[in-house]
Amino acid sequence: MSVVLPTLLYLGLYVAQSTQAQNGNLPPPIITAQPGPMILYNTPVTIWCQGPPEATAYKIFKMGLVSASNDILPKTEKTSTLSIQEMKPEQTGLYCCFYQSGEHWSPYSDALHLVMTGSYDKPTLSSMSGTVMASGHNVRLQCFSRIKFEAFILTKEDAPQFTQRKSSTAKDNGQQTTFHLDRVTSTEAGTYRCYGALREDPNVWPHPSDPLQLEVRGPTGGSVSQVNQVRLYLAALVLLALVVVLAETCYSDKRSFPRLR
Repeated sequence: MSVVLPTLLYLGLYVAQSTQAQNGNLPPPIITAQPGPMILYNTPVTIWCQGPPEATAYKIFKMGLVSASNDILPKTEKTSTLSIQEMKPEQTGLYCCFYQSGEHWSPYSDALHLVMTGSYDKPTLSSMSGTVMASGHNVRLQCFSRIKFEAFILTKEDAPQFTQRKSSTAKDNGQQTTFHLDRVTSTEAGTYRCYGALREDPNVWPHPSDPLQLEVRGPTGGSVSQVNQVRLYLAALVLLALVVVLAETCYSDKRSFPRLR
């Protein structure tokens, strides 16, 4: 089952529900999952919906199952939760939530993409250009698996969403894809993993690949970074100002010296 249909449904419901909420001018809530959106098979996960203090009720539901999960959930302090005790394939997909304040319902939250991992053997992730890169260079990360995955997903530790998702190509009795990180900076430094996905079940993933640590260093070879260039420029301006002040002081002293005689 593709994620396209639930996504289109989400967009349609978002427009309709946001129109109803315009009179209230309410901000959308924030939806998150603990311990995260990628959950190992048979392990628990809690979905959190957080709104403002004046929220009195919440709704959390899975896209495509609105009527089955449309009960108003009681308010718990500032958040409302939906707990899944054991993650199963049928519980994967897109979730969103909204809340009530007074007579108005808020707009929908952003969609939360919940996936299950651990169903297949892990793929391998490698860097075609090394794991220590100079800032501004391009990085190519390759994900490979013997399983016939139609797509691979690249994730970065501590990133809020999946970094990239790309279709795979056949190679060496398996499937692979190459992820491109262009002109990397310190923002791209960190720990990466990749997963595979099948077209008929795109939310059921294998175990993650072993982590790949990418290190991004500043320019080398005697080149000067933009930050250092700015510092040198400011230092030159300060030095020039001091020279001007000193010259003006000396000139003033010379003009006043004959009058003292």
